[in-house]
Amino acid sequence: MPSLEELQLEIEKIKKRNQRVEMDKAWETSWTRKIVISLFTYATIVVFFYFAGLNKPFVNAIVPAIAFILSTLTIPLFKKWWLRKRL
Repeated sequence: MPSLEELQLEIEKIKKRNQRVEMDKAWETSWTRKIVISLFTYATIVVFFYFAGLNKPFVNAIVPAIAFILSTLTIPLFKKWWLRKRL
């Protein structure tokens, strides 16, 4: 049978893991993450459009960045629907 000290250490490990998981969850749904990804998407598409010789790369690259943000706004709705259907 584990000692009381071993059990306390195990509980502390579980608490730290849970805290890390909660922070990861918070990051996944944060606006900071969405904005950073949108900026990287915009920059990548601008570079691609520029080297592909397409017109107005700085303006046209806005569309994929906005599409990403819109997709992150609709995903929670589909998740709720999916979860209700599964339960």
